[in-house]
Amino acid sequence: MKTSEYMEAAGEVAHIASANAMLYYRTAVDTDLKQDRSPVTIADLSSEQLAREWIENRFPSDGILGEEYGTVRADAVRRWIIDPIDGTRAFVRGVPFWGTLVAVLEGDTVMAGAASYPALDEFLVAGLGEGAWWNESRCAASKVDDLSSATVLATDARFKDDPVKLERWLALAARAGMSRTWGDCVGYLLVATGRAEVMVDPIVSAWDIAALMPAIVEAGGVFTDWEGKSVCGTSAIATNAALGDVVRDILIPRTGAQQR
Repeated sequence: MKTSEYMEAAGEVAHIASANAMLYYRTAVDTDLKQDRSPVTIADLSSEQLAREWIENRFPSDGILGEEYGTVRADAVRRWIIDPIDGTRAFVRGVPFWGTLVAVLEGDTVMAGAASYPALDEFLVAGLGEGAWWNESRCAASKVDDLSSATVLATDARFKDDPVKLERWLALAARAGMSRTWGDCVGYLLVATGRAEVMVDPIVSAWDIAALMPAIVEAGGVFTDWEGKSVCGTSAIATNAALGDVVRDILIPRTGAQQR
């Protein structure tokens, strides 16, 4: 498949799953807690089921990794990664800062990703070499090059499980023009579309970030983990290009050997 076809497919799945989630949004849905104490609802479960059915019907040999139902065909060359509702805590409180994320990978390379934000009426899709698109128009990261004028975001400013990263986040926030916890997938949307300069997460899973990484890069931004590696890993730092080095110098202090 061409990258543009991956983008179209990922977008279709994201639209289908997010439309289903909207049927439950701001209704009295029951909420259960998973083993990690994160919430899950029938909206999460049924939306992922619809996404999986779509993929199984059209690409039965492809692998699938979803937040709610795990992995099938993990060794497949082409894989799909799904988060039916990224931001379930916001979803169950009737806050519109949530979205449906779908990525398509060949091996370890994310070929395309789509993010649907139906409660905000926004849609983001990107593919390698094909640019990033916001509501059907090309989008770009901001050109802000002064941290004192920048907006920096995090999903949760407590960073409760990592005091070192908390200290570094607070140092970044202190120098920024504005710091907010407009988090989960919405933060990356804002960076990709030039409405914020930085979004950080100290810990993520593949389904949280795979669909958003190509949007940041194709919008002209920089995406790395907290070690400075350009990978879809277990942590994330997304920035515009102009502040990429400045932000990472604060969040990822270099060792003496690296400085030499």
